[in-house]
Amino acid sequence: MRTVTMKFGGTSVGSPEAVSNVVNIVGEAVAAGERVVVVLSAMSGVTDALLNSVKMAAAGNKWDYLSTARRLRDLHEDTLNRLMSPSRLREKTAAQISLLLDEYVEICNAINVLGEATPRIVDSIVSFGERMSVRMVAAVLAQAGVNAVPYEAGEFLITDGLHQKATPLWDETQAAIEQKLLPLLDEGIVPVITGFLGKSLDGAITTLGRGGSDFSGAIFAAYTNSDELIIWTDVDGVMTADPRLDKRARVLPHVSYQEVGELAFYGAKVLHPKTVQPILDRGIPMRVRNTFNPSYPGTLIEENGTPSATVVKAVTSVRNVSLLTVSGKGMIGVPGIAGRTFLAAAGAGANILMISQSSSEQSFCFLVTDITAQEVKAKIEGELGAEIARRDVDRIEIQNDIVIITTVGAGMRGIPGVAGRVFGVMGANEINVIAIAQGSSECSISFVVEEADLERAVIALHDLALEAVAV
Repeated sequence: MRTVTMKFGGTSVGSPEAVSNVVNIVGEAVAAGERVVVVLSAMSGVTDALLNSVKMAAAGNKWDYLSTARRLRDLHEDTLNRLMSPSRLREKTAAQISLLLDEYVEICNAINVLGEATPRIVDSIVSFGERMSVRMVAAVLAQAGVNAVPYEAGEFLITDGLHQKATPLWDETQAAIEQKLLPLLDEGIVPVITGFLGKSLDGAITTLGRGGSDFSGAIFAAYTNSDELIIWTDVDGVMTADPRLDKRARVLPHVSYQEVGELAFYGAKVLHPKTVQPILDRGIPMRVRNTFNPSYPGTLIEENGTPSATVVKAVTSVRNVSLLTVSGKGMIGVPGIAGRTFLAAAGAGANILMISQSSSEQSFCFLVTDITAQEVKAKIEGELGAEIARRDVDRIEIQNDIVIITTVGAGMRGIPGVAGRVFGVMGANEINVIAIAQGSSECSISFVVEEADLERAVIALHDLALEAVAV
């Protein structure tokens, strides 16, 4: 019997119509004899509303979080009322959601009194979105004849105590899933589990970071030995480019794990960058499909993928980044400057997106998100204070209004002339390339251009990818 893990994003449960699609999709899989694990996000917009209410509560705006509670109660109850006939189950589910929102208000009241919220409290607040979602969807599934039961992920997914960016404790999580979740599947139960959430060893709710529901889906797929992980979203699959930048963007029928990892890291919105990690070693295929177009097969993601007609499969981009350059003639031959720089960046909580260094060792540059750039610069200036004082390091500069563009394709590996072709396209379109990086995997080439050149660059490079999917 096939086991399938299905993860549904916020837009997939964002309205009564969307939830109805979810019920049909899950119901068809169960009717076909499949064992199904369902992992859910909060309804679209709910997590943002909850996060905003934390700020409002800390600022003393009691009306905001009270009105948020009322809106969320109406949203979930309206969905229940539209999709379920009057019944004890509907009343029970509405009461459970109401109790969760009462708890949410109590926590906001505490934040209001204290004037601040710890990361632990923030995790507790944002968890209410998924906790309401699973109860609502499980109830609608149950009325449709599916033996669905809601579960909070903390029963199975055990993490460390780092709130807002928790890391799973793999041995403990595997043991919990094998002991508690697999028997439910054997009994014919369809567990409907909160995505994004876990629980620390001391019992506190934790979150895996924004977008972590994809990661949750992969974890449950891996440890239930699923035959497939399906990421249900609001697009038909992984695309050759951002359709907002180029309307010619098409769905890629096949992508490798490595390719989708590059796409996710460098801006593709379909998947969370961590998603492939838990299923990679187990060779579990993943498919990206559209909840609103369930007849479309979507994109199949496997270990090796399928070779395309051309070496470049897709073009993606990352906005809201800053380029930091560390330079100085005294840096030549001095060991440790780059290492200390990157440690300082880590100390600022920054994720380094790309690195490039001149062969003379007189300068190197790297990219971080805009919101961390100033703090990263300050940390580096503190770490390299002695080198700056004796002019070994002349300056540390920040350049804004830039973007990272990445061409991705496993077929690029070992093929001569790919970089020349990519940058030839840039030259032909008079687009200046500021910095370049290519990993040893040769699966992608990343480079930096001015933000004003983004659309022209993507459209020009997209021509290379479209050749691979041309009809």
